[in-house]
Amino acid sequence: MEYQAKYITEDIKLSCYQDKFFKSDIMFEHHMLIWFISGETKIVRAEGTYLFKAGDIFLIPRNQLATIINYPKDGLPHKTVVMHLTTAWLRSFYAGLNVKPATANVQQIRHYANHPLLKSCLASLIPYFEMKDLPGGLANLKITEAVTILRTIDADIDNLLANFEEPGKIDLADYMERNFMFNLPLEKFGYLTGRSLTTFKRDFRKIFATTPQRWLTKKRLDLAHYEFVHKKKKPVDVCYEVGFENLSHFSFAFKKEFGYAPTELLASGI
Repeated sequence: MEYQAKYITEDIKLSCYQDKFFKSDIMFEHHMLIWFISGETKIVRAEGTYLFKAGDIFLIPRNQLATIINYPKDGLPHKTVVMHLTTAWLRSFYAGLNVKPATANVQQIRHYANHPLLKSCLASLIPYFEMKDLPGGLANLKITEAVTILRTIDADIDNLLANFEEPGKIDLADYMERNFMFNLPLEKFGYLTGRSLTTFKRDFRKIFATTPQRWLTKKRLDLAHYEFVHKKKKPVDVCYEVGFENLSHFSFAFKKEFGYAPTELLASGI
């Protein structure tokens, strides 16, 4: 994979994937505002799958799980401008404002299409990625501009950006049933459910009577089988969407579980 990234600061970057495909399972530590220059991205979340393409602008909330699949498109690389809205920066921004956010529910990705104000703000960053000596305070000014625009065009955005709560202890069974397809370390699952790794493993065994890894593998394979039978999806798509990192390993595990390979199942027309 040929990947290039240029930075104004660690919170503002120009990201470019030249290769055919890139996939990652991520828990976003910070809110991310993204503008698509070229290429295509599929984002798989518990609530559904999103598809973004050139011109789209969207915001991904922090502490959310997602599978990110990036593709070049129409002969152009996957290229984006990414702005991290960190908790530290947002605390400072909101410190002087009288904002009392509502209790956060599960936050979904916010899509702003190609809103002209946001596009103008993010496109204005492009020349700076080629400069060695940047004006002082530029990043802070640009992030302030972006957040000010968001607050102007999205009446509910303060409930997201001004909420600094960390994950509390939640219903483990419900959370895992909704998020098993994300291939993350168990420590991350523990954090997102408000538990240490030890407590997570202990609570998990009490609920499911097996280890997390065995349960996760079985759930992912069952979902894959459903996708093949009911949606006739291709193995390469299903593999990455259900939480596997490698197509050959996925095919091996699938055949071991069900007694036939994904290609055999699809060929059977069941």
